[in-house]
Amino acid sequence: MKISQLRALVAVADYNNFSEAALKLELSQSAISHAIASLEEELGVVLLLRGRHGAHLTPVGERVISKARQVLQLLEGIIKEANQEKGLQGGQVRIATFRSVATHILPGVIARFVGNFPRIAVTITELADYVGVEQALREGRADIGFTYLPTTNEFETWEILRDEYIVLLPPNCRLRSAQITWQELASYPLIFPPASNACHMRIHNHLKASGFPFKAAYEVNEDSTIVSMVMQGLGAAILPRLAAEPLPEKMQICSLPVPLVRVIAAAIVTNALQTPAVFAFLDALKNTGQFSSNKVVV
Repeated sequence: MKISQLRALVAVADYNNFSEAALKLELSQSAISHAIASLEEELGVVLLLRGRHGAHLTPVGERVISKARQVLQLLEGIIKEANQEKGLQGGQVRIATFRSVATHILPGVIARFVGNFPRIAVTITELADYVGVEQALREGRADIGFTYLPTTNEFETWEILRDEYIVLLPPNCRLRSAQITWQELASYPLIFPPASNACHMRIHNHLKASGFPFKAAYEVNEDSTIVSMVMQGLGAAILPRLAAEPLPEKMQICSLPVPLVRVIAAAIVTNALQTPAVFAFLDALKNTGQFSSNKVVV
């Protein structure tokens, strides 16, 4: 049995899809299929059922996957012990994040970090939202993750940025002030992130509390697509400013009647073994000019 086989099994189980697992592991789909087929042959049991709607674990596969995750976590522990010994002369930092942080915050931080520590490898896993990031931290697939505050006491966190939700309106609309009213907002078709996205629920609950009737005319996965649809006059949208940037020059922007803010934080697992490289990267984050000087444990 090979570690590569266990990695392939866990990746397919996480994504329910061979092609996405292959992208995650930077392998061909045939290599993933071969790894799992050979593992099943070696064990003498079927671990995955393949079908039109993806790949799903069999009952024995469910039991095996939990052991596979444990083995991979133990392996990461061995790697961390070795990196501890190497200090800042080698090793890696694995980051899990969502798109807006990956786009607007991390590139500058990583550039400074690798300039100071060229022998430390940095890997980024971009996930749909903070829920996936926290799961990656729990499963030992990431050293540092970006999430929202407040979170659970599973994580030790440092506030990075307070990101305000803004209202995006078509270029031809005429704003009476820099702050829209609930009544004005309710007159527009609204373009939402999909219901599976964490931002959707935050926006939905905020609008519901206003007492005005709001309904999503469209649900769109990509922030850039939402911005383009607003620019074409298809409706209005509410997005965190960081997610909406870069904003088109003619886009109309205003504040919500009642402010809504997401507090973005860097997180590590509480009491987990961390390498000097991880703490060095957290120090690099402090130099973004947005990092809170006080450590926050929620």
